[in-house]
Amino acid sequence: MSNISELSRAGSAVAAPSIPSQTYDATPRLANWNVYFLAKLALYWQGLIGLHALENLALALLLLMPLRHRWAAWLRTLLALPAAAALLYYDSYLPPFERLLAQSSLVASFSPAYLAELAGRFVSWPAVAMLLVVVAGYRIAALRLRVGVVVIAALIFHFIIDPAQLGTRAPQPVAQASPGTAAPAVPAVREGKLDLDAVLRERFADEAKRRVTFSPPAAAAAPFDVIFLHVCSLAWDDLRATGLDKHPLLQGMDILLTNFNSGASYSGPAVIRMLRAPCGASPHADLYSPPADGDCFLLPALKRAGFQTSVVLNHDGHFDDFLSVVRAQGNAGIQPLALDGLPVAQRSFDDSPIRDDLAVLQRWQASLQDSGAPRTATYFNTISLHDGNRLMGANAGMSSNASYKIRLKNLLDDFDAFITRLGQGNRRVVVVLLPEHGAALRGDKMQVAGMREVPTPAITHVPVGIRVIGAGARRAGATLRIDTPSSYLAVSHIVARMLERSPFAGAEFAPSDYAAELPVTPFVAENSGTVMLQHEGRHYLRMGNEGWSEYVAAQP
Repeated sequence: MSNISELSRAGSAVAAPSIPSQTYDATPRLANWNVYFLAKLALYWQGLIGLHALENLALALLLLMPLRHRWAAWLRTLLALPAAAALLYYDSYLPPFERLLAQSSLVASFSPAYLAELAGRFVSWPAVAMLLVVVAGYRIAALRLRVGVVVIAALIFHFIIDPAQLGTRAPQPVAQASPGTAAPAVPAVREGKLDLDAVLRERFADEAKRRVTFSPPAAAAAPFDVIFLHVCSLAWDDLRATGLDKHPLLQGMDILLTNFNSGASYSGPAVIRMLRAPCGASPHADLYSPPADGDCFLLPALKRAGFQTSVVLNHDGHFDDFLSVVRAQGNAGIQPLALDGLPVAQRSFDDSPIRDDLAVLQRWQASLQDSGAPRTATYFNTISLHDGNRLMGANAGMSSNASYKIRLKNLLDDFDAFITRLGQGNRRVVVVLLPEHGAALRGDKMQVAGMREVPTPAITHVPVGIRVIGAGARRAGATLRIDTPSSYLAVSHIVARMLERSPFAGAEFAPSDYAAELPVTPFVAENSGTVMLQHEGRHYLRMGNEGWSEYVAAQP
């Protein structure tokens, strides 16, 4: 019996290890989550995304917390996946999510072809290749290293040296402003750091004091018309990207402002700023409220100076309620010129018709003869360069990005032909070319091509030109190029000086007479929730409720 008992005990001892364990392995590890964090670190080091160190570190530590039960680990993963996706969006340079929601109704109107084109712009093959290298590198390194330790160390290191904190360099003296403007105040310094909020407040406080008044011309002065050509999606950077920055239209201007800031990268705020050009720049938050000074409205101010006013569009003005913005926020309650019967040159991204620019302008020119008004002031808006447009005819299948150069050359040629036709007519005209914002044709490291949430100088530095046409107008000397920082107030200043001293008064006129003491406007550009500010040669960005950070994205 004793032998049997011993055998039984021995058998039990041998069989025990073969029973599978039901205990969950709770050893802390990031496992495949390492790929997520390594990929984000790689994208950050390439300058393709930002990286919020504290939030990413918190997610990593949450994933490392030991859990005793498998179901708890599954639940954590289920919750971590959407949190990680949201954090990736937060780290990206995409617009704040509330902006995306606010624009959802507009995005819904985009055609499927345009949505597909936009999606393709977000695919960066070098970035895809880099991510594949990250995955392969992780698989190899994981055989010998605790990769999670490296990830946590990198996140802690990034948190310690977070570049979002502005440097503590002392403010440098600010250069004196050009004649006719007040010198910017030395910015406030708080605890050794540059207070850019104070700089911004100071600039808008200065702008609020600035006005240009349009005085009625003298009774004996030769009457003339003014037309403002407001162009969507045209900046100096787009001209350089297409090789059209030397186009004859620009070379033939009498006055060319080469450092003009449109102040916004979307049409709505840009048109409000333009139609309130007689006053200094306002913060974006104040644009959709009537200004306290009624003289800030451009067209009504010109009407009081003796001009009959009109509005002309090469589109129906429905998208983003554009025409309503012109009427309400520009105080321009005018019925636009009828477009019936004019040829359709393009289709917009929502398939609405876009009329041929030269045909529209010729109809406007013909309407002048019927108006009987000695002086007219016209606001003309064209969306021929808008992202997502499709050409008609043989080039209908081209993407909007690919067709931009064709559309731009067509527009510049149309404007050039329009000016030639004006010179052949019997009216005197001052033409003001003034784009809304650029097309962001090339994009940069923070924004893909066509995206304009961050109003960078590449998007808001637009070509502004003034041309005097008609009998009695002959320019003395070459084109006057103005390279000092300027904005809408400068255009109002030039037009106001022309009302005081007509360029059609004598044998020839000097452009410099109208640009004397031209207002200088330091660079500030805004969209809803986004501000870009230039200070001491550097550009700083503030998005949403986050602090300021230096914007260093360069052209690719």
